[in-house]
Amino acid sequence: MDLFIDKIQHLKGLMLGVSFSALILAPLAIGISLYLFTHPNFLSLVEHEGDFAILLTVLLTVVLVTSGIWLVTGIQQFRSLNSWNKRYCNYLKKREDLDRDIVSKYKIDEE
Repeated sequence: MDLFIDKIQHLKGLMLGVSFSALILAPLAIGISLYLFTHPNFLSLVEHEGDFAILLTVLLTVVLVTSGIWLVTGIQQFRSLNSWNKRYCNYLKKREDLDRDIVSKYKIDEE
């Protein structure tokens, strides 16, 4: 069981990295997309370039929606990992206390 928990701890570090990337990159993508949408030249581009402007608008909308989902997922994942870490630390403390109690009760030498 301890090996399984150790493996999950290793995966937790990987998932924490993914969460941090979502918390950094998603707002950046949202900011750039919003900047492009609100830029004065974007409106003139939409007026003069029909198909390209529609494609660009669709792509920017997809980036905004995907980044928003990624940001929300990153926040949820970070909260979940933080909760897991607290429970894992509590488990380790209880396990150490139990080990000490067993050693003292049965007078087992630890090596």
